[in-house]
Amino acid sequence: MFLVAFDPIAILRAAVPFLSLLVLLVVLHELGHFFAAKAFGIKVLEFGVGFPPRVKGLVWKKGETEYTINWLPIGGFVRLLGEEDPTDPRSLAAAPRWKRLVVMFAGVFMNAVVAVLLMTVSFMIPRERDLSGALVSQVAAGSPAAEARVTGEMRDGSQPLQGLQPGDIVLEVEGREIKNTNELIFANRLNLGETQDWVINRAGSTLRAEVYARWHPPAGQGPTGIRIGAPSTCLEQGDNGECVRSELLYPFTESVWYPPWEALPKGIGYLGDIVVLTVNEVRVSVGGGGGGGTGSGGPAFTGPVGIADQTGEIIKEAGWRPLIEMAALLSLNLAIFNALPIPMLDGGRMFFVFVEILRGGRRISPEKEALVHFTGFALMMASVVVVTYFDIARIVS
Repeated sequence: MFLVAFDPIAILRAAVPFLSLLVLLVVLHELGHFFAAKAFGIKVLEFGVGFPPRVKGLVWKKGETEYTINWLPIGGFVRLLGEEDPTDPRSLAAAPRWKRLVVMFAGVFMNAVVAVLLMTVSFMIPRERDLSGALVSQVAAGSPAAEARVTGEMRDGSQPLQGLQPGDIVLEVEGREIKNTNELIFANRLNLGETQDWVINRAGSTLRAEVYARWHPPAGQGPTGIRIGAPSTCLEQGDNGECVRSELLYPFTESVWYPPWEALPKGIGYLGDIVVLTVNEVRVSVGGGGGGGTGSGGPAFTGPVGIADQTGEIIKEAGWRPLIEMAALLSLNLAIFNALPIPMLDGGRMFFVFVEILRGGRRISPEKEALVHFTGFALMMASVVVVTYFDIARIVS
């Protein structure tokens, strides 16, 4: 029964693009370490694509460095002389502290640069933007939306009712133009825990509303307490008076693209937004409550199998262009993850250098540092196995 659940063609369609992206991004990361080490005269013993065992016949040596192709297509690596042992003058550990920090940080820097370049390219590619609008269809009693302070003047000169009202169309959130419901959700969750400045259209009048977005709203409510949808008109009503067939009032799209000089700052800004959004979502998930997630109820954490499955879905539903954005986000994730002070990762190795600085230049023994990194590696591999198990269980079910 377990094997029947798998479609070999679907697996290949998902795995090949994902593994190609992963290997490319990790190799680019390792190239950062490689070039920095070469520039400082640190001896590079091996540059490998994939992980051992080696592929026979695909090993060659140029100068003092071996270049290898390996059987496990899950990334790549650079092996430097003496990463913890400073006995050799050309080892990494023997280099001055600032050089070691540059070499260790170079991979993170490379992934960050790649993420920016890929997202810039993404903004240069024409895409269809939904212009259907974002309509407030329901406001929960006692919610921040119901208590929002509304300012401005109605077309007849009267003062507007306080609180958001069903039928209000959201035009802006914190200066961001809102053209559809997804843009409203994104802008709203980007500013959780804040009183947001909204521009709304109410019966043809443009008003401003101050709306607080809660971290942990009651179950069934969003951060502000509203339900939203695209403005539409009812074409057919059922026996109970509910609309059974409707039509969008604004069934339009526009093609959007930017020249390089505009795409670059937009790409950087979008990546910054993603970092803030991710922090917000983790904070919501950790704190509990009913406000989690911008997505459709998927898992909060996923591993290689889960990401590969998502890659297959993206290709099937939206084609290859969104893979550029996915690659940019993966590269950004690699940069951030590797910068964390976790043993074995670049951030963990940099942490030991900073500890050395705080200790007045006294090193932690190479044996102890190596043990810490090995322990970190073992724990991380165990975590990957656990997450992968749940990914496979979710896909099979």
